[in-house]
Amino acid sequence: MIGLSALVVGVLFSASVYLMLSGDRQQAVFGFVALANATNLVVLAASGLPGGASPALLGEEASGPYPDPLPQAFVLTAIVIGLANTAYLIYLTAAADRGPGADRAERSESD
Repeated sequence: MIGLSALVVGVLFSASVYLMLSGDRQQAVFGFVALANATNLVVLAASGLPGGASPALLGEEASGPYPDPLPQAFVLTAIVIGLANTAYLIYLTAAADRGPGADRAERSESD
């Protein structure tokens, strides 16, 4: 299971770097989103239980060691921060596509 998660994280990191280095602004935004998701997966995979046990212990396995909830709280916080950064990047991309000065308020002619 560790090998599969490492492969997924590696693919996400490499795709995000490729997208961020491309010349297109929208692809750069998608690259930042992929980078945030890859980082969340790294933190979640690094916080696993010893022996590769699942972090969600259900049924008869619940008597074993419990996972640390702190990394899961970090990931939840990082998801919220990543969503806010994504919204800001989308706004910046849209403002850059409108041209310089497009985000300024129009003054009335009576001023």
